[in-house]
Amino acid sequence: MKTIITTENAPKAIGPYSQAVINAGVAYLSGQIPLDPATGALIEGGIAEQTERVLENMRAVLAACGTSFEHVLKTTVFLKDMAEFPAMNGVYARYFPTNPPARSTVEAARLPRDVRVEIEAIAAIPS
Repeated sequence: MKTIITTENAPKAIGPYSQAVINAGVAYLSGQIPLDPATGALIEGGIAEQTERVLENMRAVLAACGTSFEHVLKTTVFLKDMAEFPAMNGVYARYFPTNPPARSTVEAARLPRDVRVEIEAIAAIPS
């Protein structure tokens, strides 16, 4: 049985999807983009600032699911420009300093609201 997760500490869904869904002890997080959860506005800055906002949004959704970055199993990173990978990766590494999850990174032709980065995740719910 699936459980729908929502939190005010991350941007509201901007379409017919949930921030996260939990099923059988696993949390499936929808892609997060660099929106300020308080205003819904796109944050200013380059790839580093956008990546940090995305991961802070993800932190909030993980917490609402009862888990954390430590329990993330897999992420998928969507970049507007693969040339920005090193800067994104530097920020990303701070959030996963040990035992990082599996990850795929792809360049996307266009992301919602023309952001530079979107990240989705799958995480275990600790018992």
